[in-house]
Amino acid sequence: MPDRTARRIIASGLLALVSYAAAVSPAAAYDHEGEQGRFGIRLLEIPENRLDDPRSHAFIVDHVNPGTTFTRRLEVFSTSSEPRHVTVYPAAARVGNGGVTFAPGRAGNELTSWITLDRTEVDVPPHGHVPVTATVAVPPTASKGERYAVIWAEISSASPGPSGNIALVNRVGVRTYLDVGPGGDPPTSFRIGEVTAGRTDDGRPRLVAEVGNTGERAVDLEGEVRLSEGPSALSAGPFRSAGATTLPPGGHGQVAVLLGDDLPAGPWKFRFIVRSGRVSRTTTGTITFPAAGERAVAKGDPSVPVLAACAAAAIAAAILLVMNLRRFRRRPLDGEAA
Repeated sequence: MPDRTARRIIASGLLALVSYAAAVSPAAAYDHEGEQGRFGIRLLEIPENRLDDPRSHAFIVDHVNPGTTFTRRLEVFSTSSEPRHVTVYPAAARVGNGGVTFAPGRAGNELTSWITLDRTEVDVPPHGHVPVTATVAVPPTASKGERYAVIWAEISSASPGPSGNIALVNRVGVRTYLDVGPGGDPPTSFRIGEVTAGRTDDGRPRLVAEVGNTGERAVDLEGEVRLSEGPSALSAGPFRSAGATTLPPGGHGQVAVLLGDDLPAGPWKFRFIVRSGRVSRTTTGTITFPAAGERAVAKGDPSVPVLAACAAAAIAAAILLVMNLRRFRRRPLDGEAA
């Protein structure tokens, strides 16, 4: 029983508040707000070749050759009126169809063994900030592939928690997506599948897109929906997903976007855009929102690839017709020499 209680206290005390953030400048910050104010960690620099990549404003995202060493500057900050002692360390992360999962405690992996911090403990003054530099040294023998980790900033309570003799821990972190291999950055690609409409338990309409990662790197997918040609020629949006759907290469998941509470059922024309960093995909169609507890499949409009394929088929048919006409004209008539 004591072991079970301890596990429950620890689980409730660990706040892994690492969610995807929109691109901002300076780089996105991850923070935890408590009774004594906020503390957090954020990136201070972005590689020049990734300035147009929103993911690089939020996470450490890179592709390097084996044997490469590089650095990233981060900052630990606090809005508390009291000084705070913060521990900083890398730990293992994993990307699967369920999203990003983080190893318990300080458990490491191959990538964390390559990461060195210039300081592992910082004393942040009231309303202050302290820089931290992470150095990533990839060994020359590193194999090809993408690896994942997180750099945590952690605060432990100075006294035991109210439910027992275990101090509570709060931590926030910045993810690391590092791909290793020769040549350029592996392709990032994904597809949008079926789009369905439904309602939440409280009746709020939403659109859900099935998505699949068809590239060679993990993706953090965010959705945006615009509605047009609704009842009485209404338009609405844009509506954006509350968070990101993280998928590994070959993974499948869903991107859901909640819409306005007072939207008529439809029918509506919709434009559903899904983005991950610099890559975006769009699907369009017509939808009518069903009653609560029901779902409806969108009627999709012809996509750009479909239209391109039809155009290519039409051009091929025209070329074949011209060739046959020329061949017919060149065929000698009966009685003429070949």
